[in-house]
Amino acid sequence: MSTQEKSLPLEGIRVLDVSQVMAGPFACMLLGDLGADVIKVEPPSGDQTRSAMGFKMKGDDSLGFLNMNRNKRSIALDLKTEKDREVFLALAKTADVIVENYRPGVVKKLGIDYETVSKVNPGIIYASISGFGQTGPWSARPGFDLMAQAAAGVMSITGHPDGPPAKSGAPLADIGCSLFAVYAILAACIGRQKTGEGQFIDASLYEAGLSFAVWDICEFWGTGNIPHRIGTANRMAAPYQAVRASDGHFVIGGNNDRLYRRLCETMGREDLIEHPDYVTNSLRLANRDALIADLETTLVERTREEWVNLLLEAGIPAGSILDYAEALENPHSEARNMVMPIQHPVEGEVNNIGFPVKLRGTPQRVRRHPPLLDEHRAEILRELGLEPEAEASDV
Repeated sequence: MSTQEKSLPLEGIRVLDVSQVMAGPFACMLLGDLGADVIKVEPPSGDQTRSAMGFKMKGDDSLGFLNMNRNKRSIALDLKTEKDREVFLALAKTADVIVENYRPGVVKKLGIDYETVSKVNPGIIYASISGFGQTGPWSARPGFDLMAQAAAGVMSITGHPDGPPAKSGAPLADIGCSLFAVYAILAACIGRQKTGEGQFIDASLYEAGLSFAVWDICEFWGTGNIPHRIGTANRMAAPYQAVRASDGHFVIGGNNDRLYRRLCETMGREDLIEHPDYVTNSLRLANRDALIADLETTLVERTREEWVNLLLEAGIPAGSILDYAEALENPHSEARNMVMPIQHPVEGEVNNIGFPVKLRGTPQRVRRHPPLLDEHRAEILRELGLEPEAEASDV
């Protein structure tokens, strides 16, 4: 049997994606990529991300939506109405997992909270994603990636020392929360196999942001000093950052004694190996600015490409700083299938970011295009034994 014919790991698992924008939809897409039957339960107006990006597509859905919602079906329900709430609860009876990202308290008002759903489906695994969690004094705050990065300390350590705080360019809190939610969901699924019991999962962008700051938090606990912005440098080792060549910057990783010595030898700067200010990693950290200045007096004599090639040949970690055009179009991304064209009924061929991990025995695949709003209403209602025409809501 070919790998394409094998059952995917999560085949037979049904997930209700009652979320919008990024953290919830991205988590549910990952589950769908692994074979889960993901049903996207949208409000009548659709997921906000359908119209979130400014440039015009052929249809109504943004490229952002198309990159976070493959391998899903869509049904639009107005959960404020009794009729559509009953449809949702009928769906919930058939589900293994529910993922929602309303502000804490909203699902209870709608009558679709964990306590309500678990009465009709005791085995349900119910993941609530929010900005700051379901409890605590900040739980009611609006939860966006920017606010989470700010509150979790991420912005205080991002940027250059002489510049203002900056957020991570990639949505670190959103995507991080997605990944933590997925691992909790999968752990709960395994646990349910032993006990038959479902459970409630409380995931937040805030805690995701805090959890990524291991080095910085450990510096604070270990020294009592509040971590500050250090640009591209590293708190635990030096030199490990972007450095200047004759035509711009590239990155190097001389972050242990062996690599530092080899770096100096490759650069022809043996004088820096036993330099009294740089002889240990602790000294290199303490004198990092001076060390980088000394290295750059030699690095500016050649181009970025020359240095990267030379250092890699010597076994020293180094790399070019690529923009997204270069990152997506280079031979390595092509070999790793990180640009994945998929077929869409309105857009035709549209690019998706490729699968971030590869399963050799049961490789992920695109089984469904990102759904049109309410595209699968009729088939989903029929699966529930309901008459589509009688149950259709105005969408």
